[in-house]
Formats: sequence, structure tokens, C-alpha cells
Amino acid sequence: MALKHNFRKLTIWKESRELVSITYRMTKAFPKHETYGLSSQIQRCSISIASNIAEGSARNSNKHFVQYLETSLGSSFEWETQLICAYDLGYIEEQVYNKHILSIHKLQAMISNFKNTLL
Repeated sequence: MALKHNFRKLTIWKESRELVSITYRMTKAFPKHETYGLSSQIQRCSISIASNIAEGSARNSNKHFVQYLETSLGSSFEWETQLICAYDLGYIEEQVYNKHILSIHKLQAMISNFKNTLL
């Protein structure tokens, strides 16, 4: 099947996959009691960002792809909120927080800009 947009070539998909790796490395250091709480939630968000980009790329119209990009963007804001909570709870240090907050803002901008090219 020929995809209108090959997700494997999209920079936003590649960046979102990197976010998955970052997330799993970061949550390894979270307290064990967060395994099924914040750790799981932020991991699922990171995977949702990449997955929605990939799934949307298989849609036949830009309109439908945009809907998946909006879902991906929503997951990125959810991920950002969970990062803030992890910082507030003392699970990550300020330097780590600052680095990752910049990364998620960059990804959010990239997804938004790409979405706007499809409208």
C-alpha cells in the first residue's frame, strides 16, 4: 500500500520516537510505587505521540491526517503536564526538567507546523 505520507520519513515521527526512548530512560529512575502510576502514564503518552503520527499517515486525506496530528499534539501536552508533575514531585532534577521541557516544546511546534502545511 502506498502511503500519501510515509511516516518513516517524517521528522516529527523520528523526534517522537526519540521522546519514547527519553521517557523510558527517565522513568527508570522514578520510585517503584509509580510503576503503574505516573511512569506508566507518561510512557503511554510518549508512545501515543509517535503512534498517532504513524496511524494518521495511512489516512487517505489530509483532513483525516490532521485529526491524528491533533491527537498526537494533545498527547504531547499531556506528556508535558506529566513531566511538570514529575518535577513537582521531585522525581527529576531541574536540569533534566529544563532539557526535556525544551524538547517537548520543539516537538509541539514541529507537529503544529506540519499540521498547518496540510490544512
